[in-house]
Amino acid sequence: MEDLKKRVMELLEKHPMISLATITADGKPWVRFVMGRVRDDLTIRIATSTRSRKVAQIRTNPEVHITGGIASLEDAEAYVQIAALAEVSTDPELKREFWSESLEAYFSGPDDEGYAVIVASPYKIEVMGMKSLTPEIWERPA
Repeated sequence: MEDLKKRVMELLEKHPMISLATITADGKPWVRFVMGRVRDDLTIRIATSTRSRKVAQIRTNPEVHITGGIASLEDAEAYVQIAALAEVSTDPELKREFWSESLEAYFSGPDDEGYAVIVASPYKIEVMGMKSLTPEIWERPA
């Protein structure tokens, strides 16, 4: 299991652009590209505006789906599918910890009231090799 966890982290660190799917108020999926950062515990953090549609959708339904791990089909080794529960955090300490200069284009600083961090906690991850029809599966221990 540790080898699979390590592969998930390597794929997401190498390719931080991921797709994030949420559920709209009328029960439909909505997907967008975001930049995510994976932590050692496999949680994924994403910067966002507190006024964004994804924030409203997550507050209504915390179920999210994330796909990532590739930048192009030409150099793809594997990709990940992640089922997770997400929460929107405005915790000042987390916002400062997650802050980077790249966010200055969107927010005035880590204390900007419009800035939040989505924390997605996976409960199931599938790693699909590009030459395999069978995924390797990681599930959060109960």
